[in-house]
Amino acid sequence: MVGENFAGNIIINLASLPDFLRNPILKKRMIEFFTLSEPERKEIINNALEAGPTIPFPNFSKLFKSWLKILATLSDEQREGLFFAYIIEASQHPQKLITFNLDGILEVFLSLEENEKEVLANAIKKIINNLDNEQKRRILLVIPDNAKKHLKF
Repeated sequence: MVGENFAGNIIINLASLPDFLRNPILKKRMIEFFTLSEPERKEIINNALEAGPTIPFPNFSKLFKSWLKILATLSDEQREGLFFAYIIEASQHPQKLITFNLDGILEVFLSLEENEKEVLANAIKKIINNLDNEQKRRILLVIPDNAKKHLKF
């Protein structure tokens, strides 16, 4: 599908941009996410989950850190909406997370400012705690123990 390649290429290209270009583009795309239909949102999330592991980790970590920092500035509703969409997809297809460098992702999270980590961790905990038992079990199976410790699960 052309759409899938296009979205995946955008993610890969964003990862290689310098911060001053990447951050405003990424924030605009994140805000646009909420104007999309449910099928379009799901496609974006699937494209991101497929493209992420193909990006060299130094570039991915810069992109992911930008994404987290922007998420920390969004409203609670927007932040929880984005996290919820990713967490639901990961709970339905936990194998999509296995190809990610989850320990590296945790290190990126831990490099954030304390207030950013707190805001993001609270949103993640709230979403996971509100999942049904099966979804919660599936997502907690793929979250590394070290991350669970930092999220206080």
